[in-house]
Amino acid sequence: MHPLDKPGLWAVTAPPPPATAPLSGAHGADVAVVGAGFTGLAAALAAAEAGARVIVLEAAEIGAGGSGRNVGLVNAGLWLMPDDLDRRLARHAQGSSLPALLGDAPAAVWSLIDRHSIDCEARPNGTLHCAPGRAGLAALRERARQWHARGAPVALLSADEARARTGSARFQGALFDPRAGTVQPLAYARGLAHAAIGAGARLHTDTPVTASTRDGGDWVLETPAGQVRAPRVIWATNAYSQAAADQPGRALSVLPFFNFATDPLPATLRAQLLPGGEGGWDSAKILTSFRLDAAGRFIIGSVGALGAADRHVHAAWAARRMAWLFPQLAGQRFVHAWFGRIGTTPDALPRLWQPGPGAFGLWGFNGRGIAPGTVLGQALARAALGQDARPPTLQAARPDRLRHARGAALRGGAALWHLADRRR
Repeated sequence: MHPLDKPGLWAVTAPPPPATAPLSGAHGADVAVVGAGFTGLAAALAAAEAGARVIVLEAAEIGAGGSGRNVGLVNAGLWLMPDDLDRRLARHAQGSSLPALLGDAPAAVWSLIDRHSIDCEARPNGTLHCAPGRAGLAALRERARQWHARGAPVALLSADEARARTGSARFQGALFDPRAGTVQPLAYARGLAHAAIGAGARLHTDTPVTASTRDGGDWVLETPAGQVRAPRVIWATNAYSQAAADQPGRALSVLPFFNFATDPLPATLRAQLLPGGEGGWDSAKILTSFRLDAAGRFIIGSVGALGAADRHVHAAWAARRMAWLFPQLAGQRFVHAWFGRIGTTPDALPRLWQPGPGAFGLWGFNGRGIAPGTVLGQALARAALGQDARPPTLQAARPDRLRHARGAALRGGAALWHLADRRR
């Protein structure tokens, strides 16, 4: 692993993962799960609790992909406006249950955390989608109208209310969603792993799947030192797909997203920022996310990778942006930096992959991996066990010939924007 490609702060503050080891030898299972992130672990837990023999194969470590690298916002729905989601789902009859499932997704996360006593700094205090300009405020007003039409308890806040909730005078308004909140994402993933193992699942890390074939009614998954035979397989690797699951990877564009974090702030500063404990992000095309963790570290993130060519651009922008949003934080040093990969699709909807009987994969959460990833992982388990005919998702995964160009444009555009954005 490249030294810049680490989970950063979350690896420092998360409780330890369960003890695991690479797979060795030949084994059988009712359900094999590939990937130990939110989706795979939620699927493994649900299948094991249903009585299935479950084996989870993870190429690296628990939460090593996007599940251990994101900012930790637990949101309802997708990035799409609710009406846009309904219109796009109308083309796919099997997707009719998805809006309700996604709207209730944060509640499912809080329920799992409570039921399994997961220590992950869970704060179900809501999130704030903030508008720095009039266009953003108009979009939030429309988003609020659409959510209200569906009975969602969101609230559109005035500029004064947004300032009181965030501690920043830079926003003309904000949309508060009380269903949502924040977690320490790697701790949540590790907690799901503990719960899945407690329910009877077997979890093997440092175990990439090198080949996948059909043999009679079983799938045979080959690993460097072992083999798993199972009639049902759940692929849950998203933007970190390996060679054995490269078809879904060809359906995704990769969007890098970075985070920087300070040391714990003094109590006087902590009291001025997000006093209600919400997490926030803005409505800009290249967004800014911000939150505090349980120890009072300020965390700011945006689109971009932290490679040799663009790390300093993004670090300088993050310092300027932090001071512009919160002048009281000017001069605070970042002591943690990390980034991950988001799997995106052209229409911002997840993709379903069914390579054969009993095998399901789900990719492309478009930056909403925690809550949607959890409930769709549970849906994959139900589908694999025959409880649902098909997960409530969307169209099949198909190659996107423009994925590399789209991903490069996203990364390059973010770097140029952050270089040019001189607001202080």
